[in-house]
Amino acid sequence: MPTRPLPDNPSLEHLRNQARSLQRGTRAGDAEALAVFGEFDPRRDLTGGCSLSDAQLVVARSYGFPSWQRLRAHLDVVAEYSYWPRPVDDTDDGAEGAGSSDGRDLPALADRFLDLACLNYTRDTRHRPARARDLLRAHPEVARFSLHTMAAAGDAAGLRDALEWDRSQVDQSGGPYGWPPLMYLTYSRLETGEPVEAAEVLLAAGADPDSGRLWQGMTSAFTALTGAFGGGEQDQPPHPRAVDLARLLLRAGADPNDNQALYNRQFTPANDHLEVLFEFGLGREHESPWRRRLGHTYPSTTAMVEEQLRWAADHGMTARVRLLLDHGVAADGRGYHPNYGELTALQLATLAGEREIARMLLDAGADRGRVDAVQEFVGACVAGDRAGVERLTAVNPGLPAHVREQFPDAGVLVARTGSVEAMRLVLEQGFDVNTGVRGGVLGPPLRRTALHEAAHAGNLPLVRFLVEQGADHGLRDASFDATPLGWAEHGGNEETAAYLRRLG
Repeated sequence: MPTRPLPDNPSLEHLRNQARSLQRGTRAGDAEALAVFGEFDPRRDLTGGCSLSDAQLVVARSYGFPSWQRLRAHLDVVAEYSYWPRPVDDTDDGAEGAGSSDGRDLPALADRFLDLACLNYTRDTRHRPARARDLLRAHPEVARFSLHTMAAAGDAAGLRDALEWDRSQVDQSGGPYGWPPLMYLTYSRLETGEPVEAAEVLLAAGADPDSGRLWQGMTSAFTALTGAFGGGEQDQPPHPRAVDLARLLLRAGADPNDNQALYNRQFTPANDHLEVLFEFGLGREHESPWRRRLGHTYPSTTAMVEEQLRWAADHGMTARVRLLLDHGVAADGRGYHPNYGELTALQLATLAGEREIARMLLDAGADRGRVDAVQEFVGACVAGDRAGVERLTAVNPGLPAHVREQFPDAGVLVARTGSVEAMRLVLEQGFDVNTGVRGGVLGPPLRRTALHEAAHAGNLPLVRFLVEQGADHGLRDASFDATPLGWAEHGGNEETAAYLRRLG
């Protein structure tokens, strides 16, 4: 039976309301409510409606849980391990002032230090570690306030002394995020102390190498290993000793199938993290406390690496595709992320105009029959292959219209290449320059246009061309309610932003 994904940070009250609504629907003979029961509890006699517990069972099953009790138990796990870092006010400099602290201020200073020293994936900026070092210079007593501050500072000697006295605190939650010390160590970006030796001290004292938390209720744990490798949608830096720390954690038993670490590092072409993870068993089943805790809401080991292949194929990461295939990742694997739906790596490479990657996948056994003429046509446009477009159109003159219907947002794919000539080619095929992503190959309704994409990349020649072709620089995307100017500013592309500002 197909199921739907549970929302991040799921609310028990919201789920209860779903069950009550479903109960009311069955009593009223609502066709949609009856259809849901027909799918998830087909043997139920709905004469006169259903009980609340019946409706709760169906709601649970619709999210992939065998019972309402199992669903509630899952929510308890999410609540237990979630953390909610507050957005950091980077103008708040009061805590970094010089002078000694008294006992009353020291806990607040310690929290401020940890907040500045560590990635928190809410608002990470490159200058914050320097401010953490400034705070320590002004208040050196903060460094040894707790195991958490010692870990973030890489104070191996301080940790050794403290843990020889009392090991019971080695995994104690604390600090501003409620993390154990090991996480503050691997998420710290101070470049001070002896972080690898400090991690050895913590692990020798019994620290959990799979330590982690759920960022804002997401069911993909941000683990100690995730912190060491860094990366993410804001291109957060890795720990200065990332590989050494990762090896240490993995030797201590950390699960190499770390979904969040894989996701965070997928955005850039460096593969050092994958090489280490494969060395320790990435792609093979491994004991995982997070899979035990999160069950089916955590992707399978196989799906994780298959999703990495799909992403790499779509984004032209040739070396990564080769690395994944060489380690036995299935060329036609299905992955898990809904953004790509049922598309295979070969289909994605074809659509993205990545012909070398497509050949690699075919050589590895990918099913060529899954690629259709529409996908070939889009790929030819993206690759700027005018001869290929003309060949396909000669065979099927109605193909461009069919492509426009199926992939109206092909211009956004083309914009990712940065090629003005490829964009000229796709617009010549009758695509609307202002059509944005509203599903399809690029996933859920992000609603960015080709101009948004080019502005974020700082591709001024392409931005100019799109504007000349009628691109509306006032359109706002649905994700951030921002114009292309806002995307250029967010990407730090001042020259492109200045051009868009002049347009008014």
